[in-house]
Amino acid sequence: MPTRFCLLRHGETDWNVDGRLQGQLDVPLNDRGRAQAEAAARRLAGFPFSRIVSSDLARAAQTAAAAGRALGLPVETTPRLRERFFGDFQGLTHEEARALAPQAHASFRERDPDARPPGGGESFAEFFARVRDALEDLARESAGGSVLIVAHGGVLDMARRFAAGLSLRAARDYALPNAALNWIETDAGGWRVTGWGDVVHLGEALDEIVDQRRRAR
Repeated sequence: MPTRFCLLRHGETDWNVDGRLQGQLDVPLNDRGRAQAEAAARRLAGFPFSRIVSSDLARAAQTAAAAGRALGLPVETTPRLRERFFGDFQGLTHEEARALAPQAHASFRERDPDARPPGGGESFAEFFARVRDALEDLARESAGGSVLIVAHGGVLDMARRFAAGLSLRAARDYALPNAALNWIETDAGGWRVTGWGDVVHLGEALDEIVDQRRRAR
């Protein structure tokens, strides 16, 4: 039996709306985000999950709490599923980050795997390894079961790249909407993506940290 993971991105925050790099700053859900969390919880009710594991940051934990109530399961929280640490870029828009450190921001946008944001930020390679290791540990602990993971846009990006064998440098051609459902699984044949970007339960949702209407890509 494969081990299945439903990856749920947290609901919307005011910083999502503003296009700010949240990173590991503890930004709560806004009113719309709380409604999205409840909508996702209603959609998930009845799924045979064996556990819920969430980032310990408030926006993810609040989203997970709604799912926990709907599923009748406790929520386990862990810092291993936190968003990437963006160093001095945390709390800034991309425009502000570019003004602060143009070369570092260019490397950030170009997805240089080894480049670190100023102020001790986490590289893509380090971030990817953290998410990969967390997924592999959860797969061993919950072999043959179904696990709901509640985390962040960056974490879901790393999880998809891991499951699909995508390069960190590859341009992202898939969406990461707030409160969308995304599915990956693993068995003796390896990891694979089985479903992505399910927003049937939602209205319009923001993709990653920037409103899709303002995205350059």
